[in-house]
Amino acid sequence: MELLGLSTTSSILLAILLSALAVLKLEKRSQTNNRISNPPPGPWKLPVIGNLYQLAGSLPHHGLRDLSKKYGPLMLLQLGEVPTIIVSSPEVAKEVMKTHDVVFASRPHFPAAQILSYNYRDIIFSSYGDSWKQLRKICVSELLSAKRVQSFQSIREAEVSDLINWISSKPGSVINLTQNVHSLMYGITSRAAFGNRSRDQEAFVAVIEETTKVISGFNIADVFPSIGLLQWLNIAM
Repeated sequence: MELLGLSTTSSILLAILLSALAVLKLEKRSQTNNRISNPPPGPWKLPVIGNLYQLAGSLPHHGLRDLSKKYGPLMLLQLGEVPTIIVSSPEVAKEVMKTHDVVFASRPHFPAAQILSYNYRDIIFSSYGDSWKQLRKICVSELLSAKRVQSFQSIREAEVSDLINWISSKPGSVINLTQNVHSLMYGITSRAAFGNRSRDQEAFVAVIEETTKVISGFNIADVFPSIGLLQWLNIAM
């Protein structure tokens, strides 16, 4: 019981400490936000956590859909310390991804991506610039050229055929099609990377799945990047 009480007390003290640190950053953040000349519309936000409370308790994309119905296809949310622009219409998405693509080309930095991409040196998380342009040129010429894509056709056909045969062998059974389509994509990718089927293919698939989970999952350190303790705890865990 004493150990339980100590653990609970430590957790409360840690929460208070983190809240105090966040509050100290609040004034500086507010001053920064006030310098935005013409921000998009957005809902009212709470101190420290911003609009995070409006995404809790529901699927995030459902919450964003509901907010966009009220504030429009381009809105501003404050996720902790991070101001985030939400785009929810094809027309505005075209403006962001095509008309003004250079402005929005760089991805945000966060600890999981920094570790997995060797300090943002890969083509996905590298900042827009000469280095990224060189990576893109290599990727297009060596991986995505018509000749290279065509060379993988036999692999795609074999993997799709295996999936169809597996489905055919399960008449009347309930199958997880999502999981098997994911396995199909991983199988094509791993065979394209390693050549023939590799004994390490299952390990490769497991790493990809875990990487996707780490990159796409919510982490409190991502929305409070200025609090160094959270970054340290994130890396330590």
